[in-house]
Amino acid sequence: MKTRYIYIMGLTIAFCCCLSGFVETNPYFIIKAKDVELKVPKGFPQMVYDFKDNPITPEGFVLGRKLFYDPILSKDSSISCGFCHQRIAAFAHLDHVLSHGINGLIGNRNVPPLQNLVWQQNFMWDGGINHLEVQPLAPLSNDKEMGENLNNVLQKLRRNAEYKTMFQEAFKDTAISSAQMLKALAQFTGLMISANSKYDKCIRGEEKFTDAEQHGLELFRMHCENCHKEPLFTDNSFRNNGLKPDTALSDSGRARITGLAEDYMKFKVPTLRNISITYPYMHDGRFKTLDKVLRYYAGGSFYGNYDKSIERNIGLTAPEQADIITFLKTLTDMEFLRDRRFADPNYR
Repeated sequence: MKTRYIYIMGLTIAFCCCLSGFVETNPYFIIKAKDVELKVPKGFPQMVYDFKDNPITPEGFVLGRKLFYDPILSKDSSISCGFCHQRIAAFAHLDHVLSHGINGLIGNRNVPPLQNLVWQQNFMWDGGINHLEVQPLAPLSNDKEMGENLNNVLQKLRRNAEYKTMFQEAFKDTAISSAQMLKALAQFTGLMISANSKYDKCIRGEEKFTDAEQHGLELFRMHCENCHKEPLFTDNSFRNNGLKPDTALSDSGRARITGLAEDYMKFKVPTLRNISITYPYMHDGRFKTLDKVLRYYAGGSFYGNYDKSIERNIGLTAPEQADIITFLKTLTDMEFLRDRRFADPNYR
């Protein structure tokens, strides 16, 4: 006997039956070919990861989604990718300043959002990963996050009958390999494209900015766009924005990867898309609100060998800061946040 579900007027009713051929999958989570069509937003640059060697299929996408939300990837099966990358927060993390993982351990950096990843050349705050398919290996092997290794993960997947079937359906191969696992995750995360916010609709002429939003956009282009370039709202560079180092974290930023003194305290310029819901801010999550971020840049109290382009923000008045924040809120993409394709299928 299996538990079945009926969906009537928004209500879920569970009951037991043994009828053959009964469809027990929640229609909300069904993925068809049209759901995984790659649609490049007008005006966006050429993709870095173009899926040429990893064609997206419904089966591959669904496998990637299951892996993303499955704690089996962590050492003690307690932490999934979706545990830190919350859909409600554009796949950032609302309730912790720093990442956290198995055994209640706390990491060294704030959890970045996952969106428009196929336009990124490097991943992580320090750029330590340079390929979308390889990116999951960093949190998977981090002792303070998932604390696992690839061989153990593959062994667990190979012992799982459901995964055997899903890998066969996705890749037409009974073997479960690391390449297949990482390609499936890339299909899922690579389709996390955010490009339908009010800002996008205004740029396309479908809606209009309010006066405050328009003024905020003009101020943004004068003071902020040097680093946060439209339409991705990042130039994917690494910069020192003058934050005083947190000695408790001992984080040298990009220098940890390159070993170069000039890269000390340089971190990847984050995208500002969905910024109003991806707090806290900065690599160490030190600012809880956009107001505090704008006050920091306007104040001019920068530390160390900072990027001089941030000096153009010095002296922004309180009303100007408020208008910039008003504009930044137009970058919230509710259609992306509510996209059923990226929902956790474990919650039915």
